[in-house]
Amino acid sequence: MGKTRNKILITGASSGLGEEMARRFAAQGKDLALCARRLDRLETLRDELIIANPGISIAIRSLDVTDHDAVVRVFAEMRDELGGLDRVIVNAGLGKGAKIGSGRADANLATARTNFIGALSQCEAALEIFRAQKYGHLVLVSSISADRGLPGAKAVYSASKAGVAALGEALSAELAKTDIVVTTLLPGFIATDMSSKAGDNKALTATLDEGVSAMVTAIEKEPRRAALPGLKWRGIDAALRFLPNEVTNRLV
Repeated sequence: MGKTRNKILITGASSGLGEEMARRFAAQGKDLALCARRLDRLETLRDELIIANPGISIAIRSLDVTDHDAVVRVFAEMRDELGGLDRVIVNAGLGKGAKIGSGRADANLATARTNFIGALSQCEAALEIFRAQKYGHLVLVSSISADRGLPGAKAVYSASKAGVAALGEALSAELAKTDIVVTTLLPGFIATDMSSKAGDNKALTATLDEGVSAMVTAIEKEPRRAALPGLKWRGIDAALRFLPNEVTNRLV
């Protein structure tokens, strides 16, 4: 178990996994810095959380994670507003995609920019803060799809998440002997609007409650890497990473 982290920044907090993680951490009495493109959604969430959890502080900002200068500025502003940051959860992501070469490069490029370049910008901003204060917990939300390139419309999504996972692995190794901890989460299918639009297998899809419960539990333990939720997705993670392509081709 890691140190107590009382001031947590979450990107992509206006919906899905980010929104639900905000609810869980608010219920624990954590002060939150919440970022997303949709400020109106963040305002509604902030009001809900403060009513349910009086005494916590919540800072909100509209943020497009593909704007690097904005990411650096907003992270610094929110650190100052909360009086520090103990944990940053790099969660903002897109699930758009099309077969490569089918004339929808716009969707694929948007996903690549948000999911990988945007994640890199967030890591730059977070680690600048953590290096200065000499501690912190950086959480990267990747995906089980990072284990194996997925064909068709999910190709760029899986590639972008593989980049995030590799980045987390590199930072974990670099910072292993410091008080800056790096955790990479690899969620399987969890019921969100993004999952629904992606056409994920419903039989394998965990509820939002199950998925976020597993994510928050893993985050609090601060492991280097965690595939979730449950034994099922740990097994799928191992299969995709270690079985031959002739076998895994049937799974994707």
